[in-house]
Amino acid sequence: MHDEDTIAAISTPPGEGGIGIVRLSGPEALSIAKRIFSPPPGARNKEKENKINIGAIKTRLMLYGFITDPETGEQIDEVLIAVMRAPNTYTRQDIVEINCHGGAQPLARTIELALRLGARLALPGEFTKRAFLNGRIDLTQAEAVLSLIQAKSDEAGRAALAQLKGGLGGRIKEETGKLARICAHLEASIDFPEEEIEPDELAKIMGPLEQLAKRLRTLSDSYEEGKFLKDGIKTAILGKPNVGKSSLLNALLSQERAIVTEIPGTTRDVISEYINLGGYALKIMDTAGIREARDRPEQEGVKRSLSALEEADLVLCVLDGSAGIEEQDLWIINRIKAHGKKSILVINKKDLQWANGFKETEANTTTDGWPAVSISAKTGDGIAELKQLIVENFRRKGPSHEAGLLITSLRHKTALDTAFRALGRAIEAIGSGLPAEIISLELSEALRELGSITGEVSTDDILAMIFNEFCIGK
Repeated sequence: MHDEDTIAAISTPPGEGGIGIVRLSGPEALSIAKRIFSPPPGARNKEKENKINIGAIKTRLMLYGFITDPETGEQIDEVLIAVMRAPNTYTRQDIVEINCHGGAQPLARTIELALRLGARLALPGEFTKRAFLNGRIDLTQAEAVLSLIQAKSDEAGRAALAQLKGGLGGRIKEETGKLARICAHLEASIDFPEEEIEPDELAKIMGPLEQLAKRLRTLSDSYEEGKFLKDGIKTAILGKPNVGKSSLLNALLSQERAIVTEIPGTTRDVISEYINLGGYALKIMDTAGIREARDRPEQEGVKRSLSALEEADLVLCVLDGSAGIEEQDLWIINRIKAHGKKSILVINKKDLQWANGFKETEANTTTDGWPAVSISAKTGDGIAELKQLIVENFRRKGPSHEAGLLITSLRHKTALDTAFRALGRAIEAIGSGLPAEIISLELSEALRELGSITGEVSTDDILAMIFNEFCIGK
């Protein structure tokens, strides 16, 4: 067991609510709870019979009573208290959860008593960190806890839950085991030269190593979709003034979020909203129309529009079909192309007569083949097709997705890529007839990188980076 001191924290968000939970974990959790908990007056005789004594009750039972200051006898809150005994708990330590009324005062007074009686305030993510250090979960599962808490869509939640259930960690451990057996065979040949491995025997491991490298590459390649599921897709709506960008935002949100007028330059700042689309969370950014600014506020708005382009994962470039393609449209299209962003050409005002000779195919050619869709932000015509087009641009079909093994962490992708390169060098060394020692060094690096994903190989810096992102109390 690790970290034998007892920690305590408020595990529910701040603010008023029906319930607020104070959580304790550690060897003194039960004794601290026993000192601050008192049963209701009618139950005191039963307590003397050892039936309501926290120190004696069975695990996973909940008691009704009061939090009481042991020094003054003052009752602080009416509570339900749950006891969970080690090792079958989240942290594999004794855990007590005190269900208080959800308000600042009862929670603050309760945590204050726990700290006064010997607990210390938990660090961010420390309950989950103890679960990892005590072997209940691996590091991929610990990270999945945070991903599940922060999930912005159903698909993101499902991907996080698949990792929390051990899908990714189990797959990595399986691949690590296969690689470890190959490494052990090579190490034996190095330690016992008389058992020297023949070149043809080394060649036999190339196939398994190549297959392993292929599987690691497939996992790594799932990161792009996993990242968008986890973090959402930053989607910038760009175009010249008065092409219907704000109307498009309102149509996508199905509500009047942005002010719409016929006066060009109405939008002066970037307006951001989230929508859930096909399992993805889209952060849609309505931007100021891009043109030569006429005053300082509009100049700042154009500057922010170009900044939104810089950070966007997807650009919806809006044209006014009733006006056709103008010089300013071409300038904006070329600016988007220069940034190499995924883009969709949205030809708006389908409800109006389009400009003489203007054709969707002509616009599509101008953009070098961006997907294009004609819509009316005013009537909603074409909005469903646009939403489908957005999803199709980001949904990846592949075995890793079907198996629920999407990579959503840059840390995981970096380790997989490093392991992949090390395997590549080992395969090349075998093909070149290099000594077993060289091959073993490369395979050992790959093994370390895979171990770092699940936490079998970890450092204090890695753990601090991961758990510092958690909230206190989880």
